[in-house]
This record gives sequence, C-alpha cells and structure tokens, in this order.
Amino acid sequence: MLKPQSVAELNYQVQALLESTFLHVKVQGEVSRPTYHTAGHIYFTLKDAESSISCVMFRGNARGLKFQLEEGMDIIVNGSVSVYAPRGSYQINCVYIELSGEGALAKAYEQLKAKLAKNGYFDNKKRLPKFPSSIAVVTSPTGAAWHDMLQVANKRWPLAKLFLVPSLVQGEGAASSIAQSIVKADLLNCDVIVVGRGGGSIEDLWAFNEEIVAQAIFDAKTPIVSAVGHEIDYVISDFVADLRAPTPSAAMELILPEQNELKQTIDFKMTQFIGMARKILSQKTERLNYLQELYKRDSFKDRIKLQTAQLEALRNLFNNVFQNLLLRKTQILKELIASFGVKISSTINLKENLLKSFQNTYALQEPTKESKEGFAQVVKDSKKTALENINEGDDFELQTPKVKLSVKAFKKTVLNS
Repeated sequence: MLKPQSVAELNYQVQALLESTFLHVKVQGEVSRPTYHTAGHIYFTLKDAESSISCVMFRGNARGLKFQLEEGMDIIVNGSVSVYAPRGSYQINCVYIELSGEGALAKAYEQLKAKLAKNGYFDNKKRLPKFPSSIAVVTSPTGAAWHDMLQVANKRWPLAKLFLVPSLVQGEGAASSIAQSIVKADLLNCDVIVVGRGGGSIEDLWAFNEEIVAQAIFDAKTPIVSAVGHEIDYVISDFVADLRAPTPSAAMELILPEQNELKQTIDFKMTQFIGMARKILSQKTERLNYLQELYKRDSFKDRIKLQTAQLEALRNLFNNVFQNLLLRKTQILKELIASFGVKISSTINLKENLLKSFQNTYALQEPTKESKEGFAQVVKDSKKTALENINEGDDFELQTPKVKLSVKAFKKTVLNS
C-alpha cells in the first residue's frame, strides 16, 4: 500500500520530471492575452483549437525579440517546460519566438515602421547644405562602402573632408555600435553625416532596422543621409534620416556637387555676367552723358557762360558787319567824290554865275528902285508874266512901283523883230 505524499512533494516530483524531460520544446500556436510587464517580461497564452498553455519570456530573452506580440498572432516558440511547484502549474519558458508563415523580421520591420511614423519620426526633414565642406561617415573601416565613398568624393568635390567614425554594421551589438557612432559624429559639427554600409541579406542589414538606431538618427542635430545596401533595400534608417541614398556611392553623388558641372556653370554665368555688365555699363554711360548735357544746358553758370559767348559772338558779328559796311560806304563815297567832283565844281561855278546874273537882273528890276519911264510889270492871276503870254480877251494888270492898272486885251498883234 502506497504511503500518502504531500501536495508539495508531488508537485516537486512533477517539476523534476517535466523539466528534465522537456528541456527543449518547439510549439506552434496562437497568441492570446499578451501582457508586457513593466519589468520587461512578457506573459501570454499559447493556444490552438483544442488546448492552451501559459508562456513567459523573461526580460533577458525579450530584449532580442524583433517584433511585438499581438492578439491572434500565429507564432512558434522555442524554450523549455517549467513548473511552478507552489501552485502546481506549468508553463513554457520561451527563449526565442518566431512568426509562423510570415517572417519575424518582416513583421518587426512593419511594426517599428508604423510606430515611428505615428510618433512623427519620419517628419520635419533637415535640409542638406549645397556645398558641404565636411562629412562624417558612420560605417565599417574595413568595408568597401568607405573606400567607395572616398573615391567618389575625391572625384566630385575634393574640397570636402570626410571623417570616418568606425562602427560595427552587422551582427551582435551592431545596432548599439551604430547608435553610439551617430552620437559621436553629431559632436564633430560636420555639415552632413552619412550612415551606411554595402549590400547584404536582410539579416546583415538588420541593425539599421533597430529602434535604437532610429532614435539616434532622430535626435541628431546634424542632417543625416542613410545609405544602406542596394537600391532595392529599404531599412528603417532610410525613413528616419533626412535623405535616403540607394547606395553609399550614391550618397556622395547626392550630397556633393560635381566640380566639372559647376565649373561649366560658373563659366556660363561669368559670360552672362560680363555681357550683362557691359550692357548695363553702356546704358549707364549713355545715360550719364545725356544727364551731363542736360546739366550743362540747365546749369545757371553754364547758361550765363553760354549767353555771354552768344553775346560776344553777336558783338563780333555786328562789329564785322559795321566795319565792312563802313568800308564799303567810304569806298563808294570816295568813288562818288572822285566821279562827280568835276561836275559838282562846274555846277557850283555855273550856279554862282547864274546867281550873280539873277542878282543883277533883280537889282535892275527891284520895285523899290526908281522905275524907268515907259516900263510896267505884266501880272496875270497874281503872277508875273511876259506880255507875249497874254491872249486876246485876257484880263491882267500893269504894275509900276506907284501904279496898278487893270486892263483887258482886245486885240493882240505880234511884231516882227
């Protein structure tokens, strides 16, 4: 006959049996009532259509979980069976959890992307400078990405200085290393930070999908370019960064200007500038000359000077005209004197002789003188006239100094001399 056991003894026996028998289990089921404890542990129930079992994932293992458990999620848990003897209950102590059907990495990627987008991590992008003089590069010093970026940068824009901030870019501890290197790069006060690496599998690139890296990029004061993998690869850092480059080499092409294109642009702009400057200078010179002419015409001093010059010109003109006229008239007068001198002299003599004759005649005929007997002056119409001018029938007068006789001609007879 069996000896009775205590409840505790039975539970401890069951615990020893189950925990030693089920050291490694892999169970698939549906998540029910997931609970995230403040201490970092995760509690949930794993069930199927017929049964259920409690599960726990302690903080140390929960840190490596790449996605968040959600109600109804189909998962596969890896771990061991453990028994809590005081209550006689058992559960699965989960070490690793993966998604069933859909990859855990893809699910974790979408969950973190949605979370960060909701919190505004993809907004408010910082503007990159057009001509950066210094660039901090967070990448592996031994990877091809660093050397590719150096080569492209030296070819495109040798004036820019590149500073390597070494970091792990894959494997355990890579996410933390990248985040720390971003913080260091941000303290260098460079113009731009490039965070990236070359191509690889989704697992190789996963460090750039970690929230710690996204947080470091978001907190940085310096503009950040994410250049991870190939063109088809998209990681969380691409969305949080201020600019996404498809490859590390492409990052340098996007950040740095191309020196040859810039030289051509400068030459073209210089030609345009010189042509425009010459045109403006010509227009301004013409305008200045025009204003100078206006000033000369409108200046009080210049106007007086102009009027004085015009007055002097008129004075000279008048003097010249007057002198010429005077010379011409003088010459004419001399010619007239020379031409008519004799005639004038002759005329004067003639007139003088005639005057003397008139004087003599007048003296003889002066009425006041004693008249001669038998002589009378003939007057017709109050005018002296000759007797020959009297016609038959005319009325006239015969006058002497003492007598005036009114007569009428009855008959006229002309005597032969």
